[in-house]
Amino acid sequence: MKKWLKKLGVAVLGVALAVTLTACGQSSNKTSSASSAASSSLGLQKSGTLTIGLEGTFKPYSYRENGNLTGFEVDLGKAVAKKLGVKAKFVPTKFDSLIAGLDVNKYDVVINDIAETPARENKYLFSTPYIYSKSQLAVKKSSSIKKITEIKGAKIAQTTTSNNAADAKRLGATVTPTDGFQQSIDLVSQGRVAGTINSREAFYAFFKQNKHSDIRLIDAGSSIATSKIGAIFTKKHAKLQKQVSKAIQELRQDGTLTKLSKKYFGGDVTKK
Repeated sequence: MKKWLKKLGVAVLGVALAVTLTACGQSSNKTSSASSAASSSLGLQKSGTLTIGLEGTFKPYSYRENGNLTGFEVDLGKAVAKKLGVKAKFVPTKFDSLIAGLDVNKYDVVINDIAETPARENKYLFSTPYIYSKSQLAVKKSSSIKKITEIKGAKIAQTTTSNNAADAKRLGATVTPTDGFQQSIDLVSQGRVAGTINSREAFYAFFKQNKHSDIRLIDAGSSIATSKIGAIFTKKHAKLQKQVSKAIQELRQDGTLTKLSKKYFGGDVTKK
């Protein structure tokens, strides 16, 4: 009798285990199917993954800390991917090659402090803004420049395809090409250029790390309009653009954008 009961118990346990494993398998399959469906409907180049292009060298937007990629736009990218039901994969790329990378399907989207401009909007799609960026001019403390309009005829260090370079040229400056923010600041500090234009949020991070820098800032005022910063896509990714915009709006509403901004910039740069 005892042996029979023991065999019955083992049988019941086996059935329960089989049911549990089946349920787990079904759950895993459902998750995988949902991720695959999302990838298919959004036209992602890799199933279950949102591939994101960014610099990876521009603190606090995206940079490496102890070998790991981190920053405001890295956390934003992960949060957006989670909203879409997929994982985020980052592809670090030099700024001047970032947008071109979209054209050759190097990634699905670029999230890298890129401002909306009429020229870009003619060829690409932008998400709803996640940053409203105000420009400033960085010069040496000893510089005679008092207003940003005084850079006419001066050398200004900028990455050549950036909106900042376009603003510098429009104000009459001669652009000295650089690979990024740090090189531009270095040229200003060395006195090799008169200044560099960038966003207030970029300078927040710089002064946080360089409290005794020989650099002072000049507000652009009405000379440079506030820029809308959003994720950028090719026009074939209209569905993805809409879903990313929806995700960013949700992250704005639930306070995530403000929280990330204060963490990385020390203030809220996500509002007008």
